[in-house]
Amino acid sequence: MSFRYTVTLTFTDPSIAVKWLAWMRDEHAAQVVQAGAQNAEIIKIDGVLLRCEARYSFASRADFDRYVRDHAPRLREEGLRHFPATREIQYERSCGEVIVRA
Repeated sequence: MSFRYTVTLTFTDPSIAVKWLAWMRDEHAAQVVQAGAQNAEIIKIDGVLLRCEARYSFASRADFDRYVRDHAPRLREEGLRHFPATREIQYERSCGEVIVRA
């Protein structure tokens, strides 16, 4: 079964949200795919002005674990250099196995 990894960000400053979206579109999402994800989606949450999700699909939990071990530390460090976790940006991460696909 495939595996999903989601990073949810909540921004208090719209200008930072715009910069983050551009960085994701132009750089980071493709880097995560190159590091092992099958695809990446960036979602702006409806009804919530400053909340976005980066959703990544992996072929398996083993592929995700390899990504976490071999690539995530470097990519997360780069992201935090550009967008440090402060009161202007809050990060939440979740992941899980896809158990039903219709």
